[in-house]
Amino acid sequence: MKKQLTLCLIYKHPKILLGMKKRGFGVGRWNGFGGKVSENETVEEAAIRELKEEANIEATNISKIGILSLGFENDPKILEMHVFWVSSFKGEIQESEEMRPEWFSVEDIPYDDMWSSDMHWYPIFLSGKKFRGRFLFDKPSDAEYSAKILEKELLEVDNLD
Repeated sequence: MKKQLTLCLIYKHPKILLGMKKRGFGVGRWNGFGGKVSENETVEEAAIRELKEEANIEATNISKIGILSLGFENDPKILEMHVFWVSSFKGEIQESEEMRPEWFSVEDIPYDDMWSSDMHWYPIFLSGKKFRGRFLFDKPSDAEYSAKILEKELLEVDNLD
């Protein structure tokens, strides 16, 4: 069983915009902006909608750069995460009920307070290359717990088709 999710990263070298998750899945961790794909909505439409809901900005230049399959031990559900690079946007970045946005220098990305898989695929993302990956975790990360990676596959790819 697959569940499609989106993740938008706003990146203009040397800065990346991340959000501190304030509630729900992944609470207490820095992450990109995104969430579930609704019925009758494309993955890209969902990415744009979630970014607007979580940071009050509208992506004006967005491109899919990665697909990650995320799973958890003893859970048959697979989260298929479509990762987007947003290189320009309009609007004023604002905190929402779900996320507290903050700019970071790429040298100071807070990996210790992010999902344990991020340190593996962010360097590929930051280099502008496309990627596919699969991570199996013991259980979800939250403010107190950093998920352990049980299995990992990660490849640079020419296209995501």
